[in-house]
Amino acid sequence: MGQFLDGLIIGTAVPTDAAARPSQMDCSVVVGTPGTVQDMIKRRRLNPTQLRVLVLDEADNMLDLQGMGDQCIRVKAMLPKTIQVVLFSATFPAHVYRYATKFAPEANEITLKHEELTVDGIKQLYMDCNNEEEKYTNLVQLYGLLTVGSSIIFVRTRKSAEEIEKRMVAEGHTVASLTGGIEGSQRDAVIDAFRSGEAKVLITTNVLARGIDVSTVSLVVNYDIPESYQAGSRSTEPDYQTYLHRIGRTGRFGRIGVAISFVANRDEWEMLRMIQEHFGCTIDRIDTSDWDEVEDMIKKTIKNSRAQANFATGQ
Repeated sequence: MGQFLDGLIIGTAVPTDAAARPSQMDCSVVVGTPGTVQDMIKRRRLNPTQLRVLVLDEADNMLDLQGMGDQCIRVKAMLPKTIQVVLFSATFPAHVYRYATKFAPEANEITLKHEELTVDGIKQLYMDCNNEEEKYTNLVQLYGLLTVGSSIIFVRTRKSAEEIEKRMVAEGHTVASLTGGIEGSQRDAVIDAFRSGEAKVLITTNVLARGIDVSTVSLVVNYDIPESYQAGSRSTEPDYQTYLHRIGRTGRFGRIGVAISFVANRDEWEMLRMIQEHFGCTIDRIDTSDWDEVEDMIKKTIKNSRAQANFATGQ
């Protein structure tokens, strides 16, 4: 959008100390969160009368009625009736899609076939673990491979992320942790360290399953398979969309990588089977009885994947 704007100036409307916000938002593009944008319009720090386009990125999350849907509606109501609404997302669950058609009625739609969203270039593997402690043991065994490029380890809860980080750091491994409980400058510092390669291994909850694009990520580990939550209770059905977004961190825009899922009980086995069936893909087993073979196989996969990517782009 910026190429069509002379003297592009971008402003941010994000949660921060109110005193630190500009008294007047004079810019071509405002990037912000719904609540803060709404607050700045109310305080007349942001004049919405000349706004032409409203964009929602990760629109399925933004419009989810259990998330920020109501805030997005309130912001839209404060904008000119003639504003163009643009919604972006790699996935749109049926109930959110119905909501989106009301938020942006009679919109033009550009969609991909569902099977194209599986990110074919990602080699999907799994490790058979006897219990939760063996998950951790296998993760430590993998550590040397995790630092070949950059890696993201996805876990179910903040507590798990903190515990794994604490244990690995105590054993002399260099890792960083990022969860929803980390905010502001500390969060920015962790992401910057990961982008720059200062931190090679990042442990996180689903906070990073979407949006972030770090080109050096070659390996994603599903320490816990993402589960679907309904009516406040955990089910044994996988969260297909989150799984797709997670493994997509290593397959951005044609790049190729490896995703490894840890399986330690009957429920996780069943969820892995359902994921394969849902996406029509094959997730191959890693034989952990010979770690030299495991290392050779994963390094070869990453190396071959990079060669294929370079060939495909003519590099």
